[in-house]
Amino acid sequence: MATVTIWNEYRHERENEAVEAVYPDGIHEALASVLQANHDVRTATLDEPEHGLTEAVLESTDVLLWWGHKAHDEVADEVVDRVQDRVLEGMGLLVLHSGHYSKIFKRLMGTSCSLQWREDDGLERLWVVDPGHPIAAGLDEYIELPKTEMYGEPFDIPEPDRLVFSSWFEGGEVFRSGCCYRRGSGRIFYFRPGHETLPIYEHEDVKLILRNAVEWAKPRDGAPRTFGNRTTPANEE
Repeated sequence: MATVTIWNEYRHERENEAVEAVYPDGIHEALASVLQANHDVRTATLDEPEHGLTEAVLESTDVLLWWGHKAHDEVADEVVDRVQDRVLEGMGLLVLHSGHYSKIFKRLMGTSCSLQWREDDGLERLWVVDPGHPIAAGLDEYIELPKTEMYGEPFDIPEPDRLVFSSWFEGGEVFRSGCCYRRGSGRIFYFRPGHETLPIYEHEDVKLILRNAVEWAKPRDGAPRTFGNRTTPANEE
């Protein structure tokens, strides 16, 4: 069982009636309901002290989920520093939907993470392009989201270590929707679906992907990594 922290701005749900109607308790609570049967889950939001991401919280977090949209710039740089440090140490990070513009994702990618988008409630077909990857376990060759927001290429990110999902939209656009990275000892997964005015996180296959992604991203035991001046040769220890 992993300790999972779900971070959400929690602004849209309190300011926009259309979003509140879909996620009355907040996107973070909807995500928590997906994971809480198998993991120790807690939530944190932007307007809490230190955005709910204190050193103690992050130190005890195995996997952090991040959903942000309209208030990326309000996230304190010192909190971003903390999250980055924990990822490099081995904490898993799942960046969801518009979290591609978050400070932490841009920091870890080293690029603008910009893309194209269109809100038209069109069809998305999410193709499984790496069926052997653990995040795709239990899925058919594609899933369909009947109403979604379009994200389109170019997507200004580094080449993923593994691309698990690629989206096609009825407008003809395509997008890299499931991207895996390693930074330091930590695993990062970017997952595109999740527009706030649509019940994407109620889709059973999306729920399965999130559960699989947490299992993939959680820390693994391994040899310790040491840095700095080594005064004693390894063969003399």
